[in-house]
Amino acid sequence: MRAVVLHAPKDLRVEEIAAAPAPAAGEVRVAVSHGGICGSDLHYYHHGGFGTVRVREPMALGHEVSGIVTEVGSGVTGLAEGDRVAVNPSRPCGACEYCLRGLANHCLDMRFNGSAMRVPHEQGLFRAQVTLPAAQMVKLSAEADLALAAMSEPLAVCLHAVRLAGSLTGKRVVVSGCGPIGCLTIAAARHAGAEEIIATDLSATALGAARLMGADRTIELSQDPEALASLGAGKGQVDVAFECSGAPPAVIAACAFLRPRGLLVTVGLGPETSLPMSAIVTRELQILGSFRFAPEFATAARMIDAGRIDPRPLLTRVLPADAAVSAFELASDKTRAMKVQISFPAP
Repeated sequence: MRAVVLHAPKDLRVEEIAAAPAPAAGEVRVAVSHGGICGSDLHYYHHGGFGTVRVREPMALGHEVSGIVTEVGSGVTGLAEGDRVAVNPSRPCGACEYCLRGLANHCLDMRFNGSAMRVPHEQGLFRAQVTLPAAQMVKLSAEADLALAAMSEPLAVCLHAVRLAGSLTGKRVVVSGCGPIGCLTIAAARHAGAEEIIATDLSATALGAARLMGADRTIELSQDPEALASLGAGKGQVDVAFECSGAPPAVIAACAFLRPRGLLVTVGLGPETSLPMSAIVTRELQILGSFRFAPEFATAARMIDAGRIDPRPLLTRVLPADAAVSAFELASDKTRAMKVQISFPAP
């Protein structure tokens, strides 16, 4: 079967690999339909990894996928051949200290598809078929749009961040960094009751997408670097900031415009940042990290399926798996692309 496999930086190949095995007890086999290219996929493609994590053997990329069940193993209930599903790439052990505390996203023995942290690597989901535990599937409606359903994973990241922030009802929110995660955070914050959402980015293209996803106001910092100054008046005018870019200047800027006891939720990963401790202390600011997701995946899949959150404005283009290199190159150009997906032929 066809798979999109990374061998080294810039050495991405569409090649034949062994067919997905028949499902064992508790497993299902799924024909992958659509898969979204994520920022981490791009790090693997361009650099062979990130931080200390490096590809040391051929690895299929991808962790944002949807598909159709083609075979069901024994003991599986609630799923049948032909069902449309969103595939959760996260597989916590369920038995470690953090899983037992209800913090599965911090599992000590996590398996996450498309990750080179382990050797052998945890293979990604850009494969024509995958066999996985049925527990990783979220059943969708018969009419579900599988391209949109493939955005369940990034939406789950954003729902987790918004949940950690607590009630947003009536609050003024800033989202900095309006790539797919920032834009989906805007949609999640709007759904959670935020009264006003201000989006900031360096790119007019990204801010256009932010408006389509629910931002009330946008600030293009490349054109007006001082535009945030008014939000810092009177000890700050913003209740909650979601920092989705990972850029140190954005973290520092948030500390200048948050109200006393305001909350900064850091979602984007970036380089280490020196924090403005004077502002944090004297305004009693709260800073909270947000990492991946746990129960939010199923919620995200069902919200998209039901149309409660519509990620359609973020979908730039879908290219066939055989054009995966072109898809990765397009996804790398942030002036032209938000979310690029690859698709596999129907079984």
